[in-house]
Amino acid sequence: MADPSSYRPKPGEIPDSPGVYRFRDEHRRVIYVGKAKSLRQRLANYFQDLAGLHPRTRTMVTTAASVEWTVVSTEVEALQLEYSWIKEYDPRFNVKYRDDKSYPYLAVTMSEEFPRVQVMRGHKKKGVRYFGPYAHAWAIRDTVDLLLRVFPVRTCSAGVFKNAARTGRPCLLGYIGKCSAPCVDRVSAEEHRELADEFCDFMTGRTGTYIRRLEKRMTEAAGELEYERAARLRDDIEALKKAMEKNAVVLADATDADLIAVAEDELEAAVQIFHVRGGRVRGQRGWVTDKVEEITTGALVEHALQQLYGEESGDAVPKEVLVPALPDPVEPVQEWLTGRRGSNVSLRIPQRGDKKALMETVQRNAQQALALHKTKRASDLTTRSRALEEIADALDLDSAPLRVECFDISHLQGDDVVASMVVFEDGLARKSEYRRFQIKGFAGQDDVRSMHEVITRRFRRYLAEKEKTGEWADGENTLTDETDDLKDDEGRPKKFAYPPQLVVVDGGQPQVAAAQKALDELGIDDIAVCGLAKRLEEVWLPGDDDPVVLPRTSEGLYLLQRVRDEAHRFAITYQRSKRAKRFRVGPLDDVPGLGETRKQALIKHFGSVKKLRAATIDQICEVPGIGRKTAETIAVALAQATPAAPAVNTATGEIMEEEPGTMGSSGEPVKTGASDERRGQET
Repeated sequence: MADPSSYRPKPGEIPDSPGVYRFRDEHRRVIYVGKAKSLRQRLANYFQDLAGLHPRTRTMVTTAASVEWTVVSTEVEALQLEYSWIKEYDPRFNVKYRDDKSYPYLAVTMSEEFPRVQVMRGHKKKGVRYFGPYAHAWAIRDTVDLLLRVFPVRTCSAGVFKNAARTGRPCLLGYIGKCSAPCVDRVSAEEHRELADEFCDFMTGRTGTYIRRLEKRMTEAAGELEYERAARLRDDIEALKKAMEKNAVVLADATDADLIAVAEDELEAAVQIFHVRGGRVRGQRGWVTDKVEEITTGALVEHALQQLYGEESGDAVPKEVLVPALPDPVEPVQEWLTGRRGSNVSLRIPQRGDKKALMETVQRNAQQALALHKTKRASDLTTRSRALEEIADALDLDSAPLRVECFDISHLQGDDVVASMVVFEDGLARKSEYRRFQIKGFAGQDDVRSMHEVITRRFRRYLAEKEKTGEWADGENTLTDETDDLKDDEGRPKKFAYPPQLVVVDGGQPQVAAAQKALDELGIDDIAVCGLAKRLEEVWLPGDDDPVVLPRTSEGLYLLQRVRDEAHRFAITYQRSKRAKRFRVGPLDDVPGLGETRKQALIKHFGSVKKLRAATIDQICEVPGIGRKTAETIAVALAQATPAAPAVNTATGEIMEEEPGTMGSSGEPVKTGASDERRGQET
């Protein structure tokens, strides 16, 4: 525990201007980011008597070992920089709204030649129109099923669409009238896009005009004695009205607004958001967060606005945002929202009428969400704390292992040897810290030597980062490793700079001994090591002849099993992905010195092994990267090989098409057997 006075800036060092500040711990890890209208006044609050601080603020300042700041021109710049740093560093003490699920959207891929209606989750993509979010995917499918009768837009995947176009037969939806079947040219691309535009117009709330148009066409059809067409139009109108009933009008005048409500207590806060488009509730979502420091409702609203609109496109910001309390000051936030939208945004507290009544409904939802979260969280916190304490007692650790790293080796009969590293902090998986490794050379012949190599590489990297503390303080000059290929969203190598309190290896006494030997060779003596053997779920410690046996009902054993199983899953997923990229091309696989790149170049150049077999040595030399000696070796191997040898997809064991290496339209070898990660078992 650090003394805040040991890193308190000297009087006069902190400027009296707007800016953003960062607290770092002893490992130079950013643990808190904040902004201030006056850096001098705001930072002074952290260095007062510890007894007067909020309990979690006190924890933060005693965990920190330094503080730094950046001066900006305006409060709007401070707001933008604070959001950027929170996204970059993911500080553990910042307000972070946790969501227990990824909300689904109804999406229309308008960027495609034939737009597709589908359910989408995750980050939004360009050229796609989104509606929602919805609470459940089945709610989207129910709505789409009703609307496809009137707007028969394509919903099939690219593979199904291409197969239908190739065979000239549409899918089932095309036969029953719920798809206009552009795959078999029943409608042109322009007509199908017009259907997609009408679908989007209806979803945005322009329902009345379209229904009146259908009613007019129904009346005209009845007047012309075309009763079958009139009956179809009548059923279409009923389907649209049924879809509209799912979202009743809550605000008049086709209002577009987002309503945000906050329910809070001393430790936590829950946020609920209703998305109203065209006067109807089109989506709902919610978050929960820990209150790290003493924070007002207005500040919670500000953080919610940052998370809600920080990465969204401008059209996701409505004209009106209704909140229970305004940020202080409100002008920078309102200016930021206006900049995101590209036009004026009204940020205000509803005072009366329908909007205030709807806000009360949103508030009730927030209160229920907080109550439900606290009911679940109480059990989770107790269980995780007990599990960490049991592990500390069983392994004779000085304190509970708040950060645990687990390593596992995966391969298939000695090929494609890889390793995984997963991280659990406070008993929860921290997936942004996961790593994966390729094992090359002689170490791939057995798990023990592979484990020694992985532990050595991971902690050699830690020591290197530790020595370069001053250089990577700003996130630059990070060391790289050619074989550590897991990178963040921006393509930058992630850091190995944060040591665990406990290293868990998947295996028994030999693997544990290898891991401990690697740490000893690096001179690291403050990190505990243990192994979890699969057969009897025994816990092995370095140098002990007998394992530690935890009770089957132990929460500590259950946590170790979860960590081990997650490392196993992550390793197998990576190993399968590597195998899926490989393909066998018959006799070429046995040519010494011929790797995947040159095999693919040969098949791409000649089109098939059959044509390659008929080529002369001079023709083979025309392929980039193939010298005359290699060409002669290839020719001899092909001449000695059996011509009928089939190509095999090593990811699934399935035989590819009869003539190996046939080229697809993309210029890549076609594999007729589809890869399925769930097929087969590895050990």
